[in-house]
Amino acid sequence: MSNELLAEVVSALPMPALMVDQTERIIASNADARALLGRNIDGRHFATILRQPQVIEAMEKSLRSKGPANSRHLANDGAQDTAFQVHCRYMQGVGAVSGGAVLATFMDVTHLEQASQMRRDFVANVSHELRTPLTALMGFIETLQGPAKDDAAARDRFLKIMTAEANRMNRLVGDLLSLNRVESEERIRPRQQIELIELLHVTLETLRPLADDAGVSLNLSAPENPVRLPGDNDQLRQVFTNLVENAIKYGGSGGSVDVQVSVSDQDTAIRGPAARVRVIDKGPGIDPVHLPRLTERFYRADSHRSRELGGTGLGLAIVKHIINRHRGRLRVESDLGKGAVFTVILPM
Repeated sequence: MSNELLAEVVSALPMPALMVDQTERIIASNADARALLGRNIDGRHFATILRQPQVIEAMEKSLRSKGPANSRHLANDGAQDTAFQVHCRYMQGVGAVSGGAVLATFMDVTHLEQASQMRRDFVANVSHELRTPLTALMGFIETLQGPAKDDAAARDRFLKIMTAEANRMNRLVGDLLSLNRVESEERIRPRQQIELIELLHVTLETLRPLADDAGVSLNLSAPENPVRLPGDNDQLRQVFTNLVENAIKYGGSGGSVDVQVSVSDQDTAIRGPAARVRVIDKGPGIDPVHLPRLTERFYRADSHRSRELGGTGLGLAIVKHIINRHRGRLRVESDLGKGAVFTVILPM
């Protein structure tokens, strides 16, 4: 195989690739490899280009044994760290004096490693969230079986706390199941038509007892005409229930929660006709440093207060996935002392 044909073959590979012959120099590379490792790498000794010991060792092993070898290459694309699985495969009859060469391909596995890390973090977070109420339950059970066995006042107090902790675990398991169900359906766009204003009326009426207990007034401002759009009625009700309930719990000190609906023929976020639902509270607000991470699983701007109010840290993650399923957008605006505005944008 001529050097020109060899270069064409390497260039056609859909991932970074280069070839090193028995002179230990790079005899061919494609554009992806040059973008990853440097522009002028052809003709250079592979050790001065690859540099990472484990990759060099794999290349030397493949050249020496004329067999396969694998390694891992770490890089940075300017925005994040990236990881590549390097596969070295020996080819007979190419390179200098047809002595053979090693073809090294770099497969980007960053997304796989990120997914694996997310799974580990998720398991760790769930374990942490469950461990606290379980430890409390076990401690109270042990106390009720021993020192407080005949203490009626202590028994009633402990049973009340145990009920609260059991309810907390039940909410967490429920939210985990809900999140799993929403994620499994995220790519399936809803086809049924719903009436948005009616859905919001029902949601606010359901939450009115909670608002009354907190001394918060709920106000809905919406167009007179019906607003119809494709959506899953139950899931969208879950979205607005979550947002309004959060506004009552965390922003209720402002005395009111306003829900405003507007319709646009050309929404800039959707680039088409859309409805916007804004949930506005006048509470203490959220420090802007927390806003980019609010929809992460188990992320809390105020973890202590969230747990006190029965939050699981999964509500906004569920909201995000439901809105993604509807091909919509979620916008959050807030500042300390100025309340918060959660805007749901849904295509019509």
